Amino acid sequence: MATGNETGISTGDFDRIMAQKVPYVGDMGIVTESLEGGVARLRLPFNPRYIRPGNVVCGPAIFALADIALYAVAWMVAPVADHAVTTEATVHFLSGAKPGDLIAEASILKAGKRLLIAQCDIRSAVDNALCAHVIGTYAMPPAGKAG
Repeated sequence: MATGNETGISTGDFDRIMAQKVPYVGDMGIVTESLEGGVARLRLPFNPRYIRPGNVVCGPAIFALADIALYAVAWMVAPVADHAVTTEATVHFLSGAKPGDLIAEASILKAGKRLLIAQCDIRSAVDNALCAHVIGTYAMPPAGKAG
């Protein structure tokens, strides 16, 4: 199993890749804080547009952050993960996310030749509360396939 950042992708490289290939991420302002020790840590800066009734961050914003964090760990094990796609995701919303930044920490559970299974915790930067736990499966590109 992968234990680090085998591809050596930097946070700046990943942010540039996302801005070019997944413009929605750029629109949300998601920032990659670290890609090391087998963990991808990303931040979603607070935006009042993400608030839903009850004064909590909406589920679509939480899942978007988790999905990008899970994608980041795919880039940590595949030299070019352009063709990696989410094939399944289970989201457990655990508590309402207070208005403020959200932090995602994703790590690999199993990395095979064709599938990558990873998990992601989403925490509030306001009070460190665990807001969501996500498990995702990615179909990985065949070895040597360039994007």
